[in-house]
Amino acid sequence: MNVLLLFCLVGAANALYKQWIPDTNYENKTNWDKEEVPCGNDIVKFSAQRKVSVFVETTHAVQEMKLPVDGEFILNSGAGFYVVAGQDPGCGAGVTTQFKDSESLQWFNPALWQAAAALDDLQRGNFLFSVHEESVPCQYDDVVFKARSSFRVDTSSSQSSIPVKSVSVLGKMFDSQPEFSQYVSSRSGRLQFHGPSAVTVGKPGCGDPSGCDCGNSVNHQRICGTPLLPLGHCCDVCGAIATIHYAAAFNLQSYRQRIHHLFLVLPKYKSIQLGMSKVFKSQRFMGIIPFGTSPEIQVVILDGEKGKQSEALARDIVKDARSHGSTLGITGAEFEASSGSSSGQSGGSAGMVVGVVFGILIIIAFIIIMVLLIHKGVVQMPSLPPLPSLSSLKRHSDVGELGGPLDHGYDNPMFDKPSLMPEVPGLYVTETNNSISLTQTGVHFINPVYDENETDFNA
Repeated sequence: MNVLLLFCLVGAANALYKQWIPDTNYENKTNWDKEEVPCGNDIVKFSAQRKVSVFVETTHAVQEMKLPVDGEFILNSGAGFYVVAGQDPGCGAGVTTQFKDSESLQWFNPALWQAAAALDDLQRGNFLFSVHEESVPCQYDDVVFKARSSFRVDTSSSQSSIPVKSVSVLGKMFDSQPEFSQYVSSRSGRLQFHGPSAVTVGKPGCGDPSGCDCGNSVNHQRICGTPLLPLGHCCDVCGAIATIHYAAAFNLQSYRQRIHHLFLVLPKYKSIQLGMSKVFKSQRFMGIIPFGTSPEIQVVILDGEKGKQSEALARDIVKDARSHGSTLGITGAEFEASSGSSSGQSGGSAGMVVGVVFGILIIIAFIIIMVLLIHKGVVQMPSLPPLPSLSSLKRHSDVGELGGPLDHGYDNPMFDKPSLMPEVPGLYVTETNNSISLTQTGVHFINPVYDENETDFNA
């Protein structure tokens, strides 16, 4: 059976085994700058300032070896080094070869992990496909570093700790935090794990039949360098994505097995890569205002035939979900394909419509209740300041009838501001009240020197 058929088993419902791919083994030729394991005529060089833990499985001859300031060799039974007397006839002229730097290998690099449903699958190479966020160990996974191997991994994280279920190093499994902390603080542990964040073990397994969140979304920026289309994946994909909406009776593991036995065993789907997991999709009120998240089952389907088979499989999955949803605990299903095709949405879209209608009804009910409370006097509306009358606007307006500003002339200190004049007794005491006369012909100013009752002027 094709190994790719096992890809349907990936997800966050039950603990998977995530194995670290790189190593710092002496026998691994990819760890040397010459892409060859050193032989008896070669000079072996380790960077003096780099920390490294090197696993040595067998015996090796060298001409010379330059060691780092802080490092170690983990020797397998019978392994070691010796210097060849003279020339090694099977080694050639001899070169200087340097051990590659492993300082930059990051825990949250999805390309550096392999996933399997069981330890035996790791040994047989039956690896699983998953989106990038779930390629890195999830909080419910068992982490495996190869038994006959050493490594160096940077555990830099967006949080102070990286929780997992267990960690296996050099064939020993740690599922108790005190015991694992003791190992990490040892010389080998300090050389193998470095970075500001601590890997912690003892996380219980997922107890939710519908699956559990992987927990790696907080480190999404570290895992991914580009936008994503599937939730948890780092880049757009050519294929299809089916979305399953479920109820309380849904069981993710049983549904995985159903998809495997119904579809992935068929010859036409032999090239399919399928990852299934529980995700939390953001919900938006009327498609704009976010108001929370809803759990969904995301099925990512890829193939090597330009998306043709992935779209066909997505249609089959949606059709099966709609036909047998009541017995599977599925309330709705839809899919989208990279070709632009999609299914008529059900379940999730219906839920969105119901949510929008429910929200509108709440707003209407709130308005009606407020009106009734105001009418009964329970709630009083704040009083608004009175609006200015038209006459007051005209009285205070500086605009004339023709639209231009009124000309007020200039201030005359003799009449408008008598306080500015010298205080002369009797000048502005009684006369000022009679100095202006209003008649039918207009406004006149009275000359105090002139008496209108006199007909002659007496000098």
